Amino acid sequence: MTTSAAGTGSRAPSVLEAPPPAFSPDQIADIAERLFGVGGRAVNLGSERDQTYLIEEDGGPGAVLKISNSGEDPAVLDLELEAILHIAGVDPSLPVARPRVARPRVTRPRVARPHAAGTAAVIHDAGLGDHAGPDGGPASEAYRPTVQGSDGTHFVRLFDRMVGHTAAASELDDDALRDFGATQARLNLALRSFFHPAAGRELLWNLKHATKLRPLLAYIADARRRELVEAVLDRYDQRVAPAWSSLRAQVVHGDLSLDNVLVDDRGRITGIVDFGDTAHTAQIADLAVSLASLLRGRTGQDAFRSARLVIDGYMSGSPLEPGELAVLGDLVSARMAAIVAISAWRVARYPENAQYIQAWDDDSWALLELFAGYGPDAVAREFGAPRPPVATAPLSARRRQLLGSALTDLTYRRPVHVVRGQGVWLYEADGSRLLDAYNNVPVVGHCHPRVTEAVVRQTRAVNTHARYLYEPLVELAERLVGSMPAGADLDTVTLVNSGSEANDLAWRIATATSGHSGGLVTAFAYHGVSSVIADLSPEEWPEGFRPTNVETIAAPGTGPSVKAEMERALGVLSERGAGLAATYIDGGFTSDGILIPASTDVAEIVDQTQRAGGLFIADEVQAGHGRLGRDLWAFVGYGITPDVVTLGKPMGNGYPVAAVITRKELMDRFAATTEFFSTFGGNPVAAQAALAVLDVIEDERIVEHASRVGGVLIAALADLQGRFPAVAEVRGQGLLVGIELSTTTDPRRPDPELAQRVVEAMRERGVLIGRTGRHSNVLKIRPPLVFAQEHAERLVDTLAVVLDEQTVARR
Repeated sequence: MTTSAAGTGSRAPSVLEAPPPAFSPDQIADIAERLFGVGGRAVNLGSERDQTYLIEEDGGPGAVLKISNSGEDPAVLDLELEAILHIAGVDPSLPVARPRVARPRVTRPRVARPHAAGTAAVIHDAGLGDHAGPDGGPASEAYRPTVQGSDGTHFVRLFDRMVGHTAAASELDDDALRDFGATQARLNLALRSFFHPAAGRELLWNLKHATKLRPLLAYIADARRRELVEAVLDRYDQRVAPAWSSLRAQVVHGDLSLDNVLVDDRGRITGIVDFGDTAHTAQIADLAVSLASLLRGRTGQDAFRSARLVIDGYMSGSPLEPGELAVLGDLVSARMAAIVAISAWRVARYPENAQYIQAWDDDSWALLELFAGYGPDAVAREFGAPRPPVATAPLSARRRQLLGSALTDLTYRRPVHVVRGQGVWLYEADGSRLLDAYNNVPVVGHCHPRVTEAVVRQTRAVNTHARYLYEPLVELAERLVGSMPAGADLDTVTLVNSGSEANDLAWRIATATSGHSGGLVTAFAYHGVSSVIADLSPEEWPEGFRPTNVETIAAPGTGPSVKAEMERALGVLSERGAGLAATYIDGGFTSDGILIPASTDVAEIVDQTQRAGGLFIADEVQAGHGRLGRDLWAFVGYGITPDVVTLGKPMGNGYPVAAVITRKELMDRFAATTEFFSTFGGNPVAAQAALAVLDVIEDERIVEHASRVGGVLIAALADLQGRFPAVAEVRGQGLLVGIELSTTTDPRRPDPELAQRVVEAMRERGVLIGRTGRHSNVLKIRPPLVFAQEHAERLVDTLAVVLDEQTVARR
């Protein structure tokens, strides 16, 4: 439509306002033969505003003749033609009904057989002799000769006859529904690079113009039904119209409904016809049109279930954006509103065509009633709209009830209820933004686009287990081996799912190759949650618990000399009959309070471990991937060569993936006694996530960045030590920093209560940090490594305010 539904003034009538053509079947058969050389019986296929006939060709495949409404714009017909030809060029296997060129020339006007009304139809000169398009093909006029009818001039087109039959929605099974969605995605992808000036026409069926349906509501006689449609349009104005400009838009088919497709006996699309509603609109609106057709006759949850299958099929070829899913339910409702409103208006104008015009009405009203019963927000969610966040308090209660008391409680007194993350920021359900200075899992930032896209792309391709051959696993192993220091002979990789699993496998390698059963760890270390590794994690030991095969040493710089500690601990294990199998060291000594000891101390641990017949295991789960800012791996900065390196948490930026890297000789000795396999370890998606993380670290120079920003941060925090007596020490390196808090009267006396209050107060002011150390009095700062100087300044300024508040509160 050009201006309004009813039309005013002297402009030419729109295709919805002009009456359909009125040629008889005999006349139509004659037109097909004269203009296109296709002879045969004409069978009416029905049409809302045109005449569409099947020409059952004698001895040939037949074709479909379409005589356009006298209100048709030739530019629109050219739009349809060029869209079809574009699709055929981009995706030739799409079963689109292709147009045929008319005969080169009709030499003189000819009066056709009289039609029922007794008037004549004159076939005009098509003027097709030497016309050619810019690509050397026939000009558009060659596809649309004209005939003169009782109400004016009509364009005539002939299309290939497609094999198949029309089907009701109820005839399509689940697989057919998915296939329908996938086919529509292909169709839209084929058209996404296409445009034509006429695509901007104002067509009332285009959901872009749904608000212009309002003048037609007066034609809906039933008040209750009129109110249903009004409510749909009100919702459209409130929710869809404001978002329209943000939706992806392109030229689309516009009416890929069951009336415009043919299917085979399995319900798969074999023919796509009738591009009469082709226009430029939101891509999601095109899918909404199809859904409204595919849901006909479906009731209750089956309607929504069926819709989701179609959406799944569509997204297999063209993933939808969250904003598109948010309005899809409203657009399906708007399509049904358009069906019943336009139907009511058209029937009032052309009652003789009522049966065809009203064909969809009953099903559309039934679906409108169904949707009204659910409510628009519930309908939106059924179609995939993001669900609004649940209130924090009841969600927290559900967590406690369902997950049990053994699970570590939430970190803060007022839970951090996250719904989104980006970079160094977390966003809560109430919309507030928190600076994340605590979480080392998203090492390159929350939801880094490189990592998320790597995961999504691989998920769409294939995800399986490591007993099949695929490149990402091998490439990741090569990258990890290549990141190890030259001469270290760390040349063999096993991929698993978590740091705990990596450390557990490292323990199995150590016990198998050493023949011993004893383990050494620092006094308050944490290395994982498996049964074996929990015994090697004194941070998690219950009161009075101490495994007989595990001995602890004081973290370097916190007790006796490392040499003396190692000799003592090795002696204890020997007395217990458990020779040393492995020593585990976290390069940042994170759980011990965040320490960066002298390289000579760490080298002493390595030396004594190996001389005792054990393996030295460098646990890089917390300090690796560039966190310390010197090197990619913490152990490199200490100048040592471990026997085994374990990776975890940050390796996939939140996607579960971990690794064990060791020497081939050790893995061969382990393999001689057992066989190891992890179903999900090193799966293609996990491997791609880990590869993307390594790429980002390299491309964004993350290690250098962590060193630079960490230096600024540590220096600024050290200044607080002189201002606040409770700050006993600031220590760390890169972006792993600890601030030890003590009582103001005795710097040697830990103050865990103050540390807890500071952590809670920082959270309330929008900055997340944690606590660590044996006495939980060390503030732990361990942000994503994209933490910038501006973030460091915000953290320091906020901490200064909080410490000042705590100092005042103590007085």
